[in-house]
Amino acid sequence: MEIKDFLALLHPVLAVAIVFPMLGIVLNMAWQTRQRRQQVASGDKSKIPPVVGGEHVKAGKILSGSVVGVTLLGLGYPIFDHILSKDVWSKNSFQVIFIILMFVATIASLVMLYRSTPAMWRGVFATLTGAGLVILGAQDGVFRRTDEWYWSHYYIGITAALLMVFSLAIVPDIYKDRSILNSIAVLLFLGQGMTGTRDLLEIPLSWQKPYIYSCDFPNKTCPKP
Repeated sequence: MEIKDFLALLHPVLAVAIVFPMLGIVLNMAWQTRQRRQQVASGDKSKIPPVVGGEHVKAGKILSGSVVGVTLLGLGYPIFDHILSKDVWSKNSFQVIFIILMFVATIASLVMLYRSTPAMWRGVFATLTGAGLVILGAQDGVFRRTDEWYWSHYYIGITAALLMVFSLAIVPDIYKDRSILNSIAVLLFLGQGMTGTRDLLEIPLSWQKPYIYSCDFPNKTCPKP
């Protein structure tokens, strides 16, 4: 493996090391928060500490930021790999500058979303963060598998990231029952786990790409050496 192959693994490594463990923590805290509400509402004394709700919110914020960060990393590698391999700078330097500014603006919007309190500004920065993710995802180099959008790692990932941005925007209402959103988020993350594993099996090492990509994928044949 070359250095660029190791860089390509940063996205899945961080997803496995940070995002999915945080998902488990958030789901556990969400379950405890729900159980405590039901016990208190029924008049029973709950053994679950009342701080679990606040800890659930904090963990949810960490999860949301982690998902957006990993998504930006997953988009950044193929975009800049395309820029370097195709020498885009010499052909269209404005496009490269625009992409860099979009990354900076998206990260800045995410930071401001964390810091904002008024609903209007939370909505503004959530919209800017989401727009940045979508615009970056539309750049050359990103493998989108549009013909199979319903089973695409990119489309499922972007949807999950946008859902996390939305959850940050409504964080003051986090104590309300969001069981439908939680269920959708879990399904999206499960889809990410499966499609990500599939894509890792399909992506060749850098030195293998000229040979692998010369194959006829629809007919499942490759030229003889």
